[in-house]
Amino acid sequence: MPIHEKSLIRPENLITHDSLVIDGTDVSGHWSTFIKSRTITDYNEAMQDEIAALPGGEYIHRCWQCGSCTNACTVNAVNPDFNPRYWIYLIRTGMEEELLRDKDIIWQCVSCNKCTYACPRDVFPEGVMKATAHWLELKGHTAASPATHFDATFTEQILATGRMEESHTLRSFFKRTGQPLNQPWLVALVTGMAKRFPLFFMIRMGLAVVFRPRTRGWARTEGVLRDFVSQRRARNAAALGLDSKEGH
Repeated sequence: MPIHEKSLIRPENLITHDSLVIDGTDVSGHWSTFIKSRTITDYNEAMQDEIAALPGGEYIHRCWQCGSCTNACTVNAVNPDFNPRYWIYLIRTGMEEELLRDKDIIWQCVSCNKCTYACPRDVFPEGVMKATAHWLELKGHTAASPATHFDATFTEQILATGRMEESHTLRSFFKRTGQPLNQPWLVALVTGMAKRFPLFFMIRMGLAVVFRPRTRGWARTEGVLRDFVSQRRARNAAALGLDSKEGH
């Protein structure tokens, strides 16, 4: 799966001579652009299998590098460095060091799923991006992203009560990420709701915040779901050669 585009070659690996004459021919400037040769010795031959073992990465092996995912990508339209096609290429060839150079932007996928709809091979690129971000966190290459914190908060809310209570989820998310609760947009939202919604509705929301009601008969379902989550974490950890407590 060769990559031919100049845009996918790291700038420091491009060498241009301002003044160069070869066999009497002036090839100065862009005519003398060369790609620095490299010897890569740190392949991670298991990287594709590790990503494939995580939720969303199961079909990465189907990719044939057509570029439909990157062409359709919402984030790539704003930041050309966000390139799902290139990262899938790096994963499949085991070039872990190269992948880690983009570790701070991989998690920025917005899950619009345009790439998934465009993919002719059903690779599910959006899932691969999420699996890759999860892989980076599990391997200790990056700290948990805001998206991971929100997912954890949302999941714990559902497991504990069997229902979604927005204000509790927001408070927990802000606490996990060290953000203040009195953010201007949130204050404006609550103020607007207080003016527009009936009093009984606001009282009901307030009681839900204080008492956190549970879905009736939820205990048994909660136990089953927690067992499933525990088993999935253990499987993820095993696939990456980690301790089961790390596979969260």
